[in-house]
Amino acid sequence: MLDLLIINGLTYIDQRFIYTDLGIKDGKIVYLSTEAGNELPQASEIIDASGCYVSPGSIDTHVHFRDPGHSERETFYTGSMAAAAGGVTLVLEHPISSPPQHNKQILDNRIRVADYQSVVDYCFYGAAGADYPEDIEPLSHEGIVAYKTFLQVAPEGREEEFAGLTMAENSDVLKGFREVAKTGLPIAVHCEDNEMINTNIREFRAMNHTSPIYHALSRPPITEVLAVEKILRFARETGAAVEFVHISTPEAMEIISNAKKEGINVLLETCPHYLLLDEAYLNSLGGFAKCNPPLRHRHLVDGLWKYINDGSVDFIGSDHAPYLLSEKESSPDDIFKVPAGFPGIDTRFPLIIDCVEKGKLSMSKALDLLCVNPAKSFDLYPRKGCLLPGADADIVIFNQNPMTLYKEDSYSHSRDIALTYDGLTVNCTITHTISRGRIVFKNGLVDKTCKGWGQYVRRPSH
Repeated sequence: MLDLLIINGLTYIDQRFIYTDLGIKDGKIVYLSTEAGNELPQASEIIDASGCYVSPGSIDTHVHFRDPGHSERETFYTGSMAAAAGGVTLVLEHPISSPPQHNKQILDNRIRVADYQSVVDYCFYGAAGADYPEDIEPLSHEGIVAYKTFLQVAPEGREEEFAGLTMAENSDVLKGFREVAKTGLPIAVHCEDNEMINTNIREFRAMNHTSPIYHALSRPPITEVLAVEKILRFARETGAAVEFVHISTPEAMEIISNAKKEGINVLLETCPHYLLLDEAYLNSLGGFAKCNPPLRHRHLVDGLWKYINDGSVDFIGSDHAPYLLSEKESSPDDIFKVPAGFPGIDTRFPLIIDCVEKGKLSMSKALDLLCVNPAKSFDLYPRKGCLLPGADADIVIFNQNPMTLYKEDSYSHSRDIALTYDGLTVNCTITHTISRGRIVFKNGLVDKTCKGWGQYVRRPSH
């Protein structure tokens, strides 16, 4: 007797779409049949997925939940409900909490906070910075999937959120990367040249140029390109593996792609907003469209798709960054005071699937970027990211019927600031999200009894 049987779905298995009946028992996939007319095994529950795709659960590689420390912005409960609604069955949570997890004690506390709340499974990045280099290597033994660092000092007023998370000087980067290289884990880097950005901001403020578009103008493409080039130099010098997160310019992607061809161990991530939105949204939405790096000119947005389709980009993360409405509205006359980032964990999957309908990429490429490649990149495959027997039964069932994204429908605590896609109709409707065999989202509703169902997923040690 199976716990759950999914029949008649067009299922993504081993780079192919095949009509498959898929059976689940005790949270694992245990049965696959492609033979039409076969007598089906008995199951406690059956989902008829006719007219739908059946995919491995989506893995969001770039999420900030702020919990603990700023749970008024997002908790693991509200954030993971939004994840489930967006077809995400595994969250890779980045450290900007209070404090970030730069040692085992802090990490263990974050796991405790997530454990009783999360609806879906979760992994953690560890913080790596100049303040606590002695903590970097020991943290690799606690199941983290990677490290994260910023090339800046802590923003004013946010020192606690960035403690142990910054490498502001080149000497810091060299020392930190040497420690990371000992672990074999990748280090995710926010690549912007802060000296140039800070100079631009000072000059714009002196001229009273503080309207929203100046956020983009203060962070031109060269600020990303310079930082990428610098980090690649440190990767070559130290042997550290690097993950370039939320890359927003074609030139930076070209440089990273060439580094891959050289044999440098690098991963490349971008986000839906860099593929879809442009800097004009700053004029219309102000601080609600502010993110770092900023939204770019339309010709740069269009130029990113080459690197999506030629395999340069490894995966697409949301960079889900929750804030309160009051924080986004706090400084209407000075864009530089508004916090950067907006939510996106529940819109990432449908937005990219909609791009399939628009001819931007194939369905198989979309599912690789959203579901399969993240698992492979962080050593979680084949437990995650596939639908073969023995894998965790993490599944998203969807079709290409139209659905309109409304911020009021979001489960995120930061839904009030989710204006960038509000009212947009996409050709993707998620009907079911299944986490380790349990239906956590069905026909528009998260099962709130699933609070605490999610588990901490440790990266396998070698």
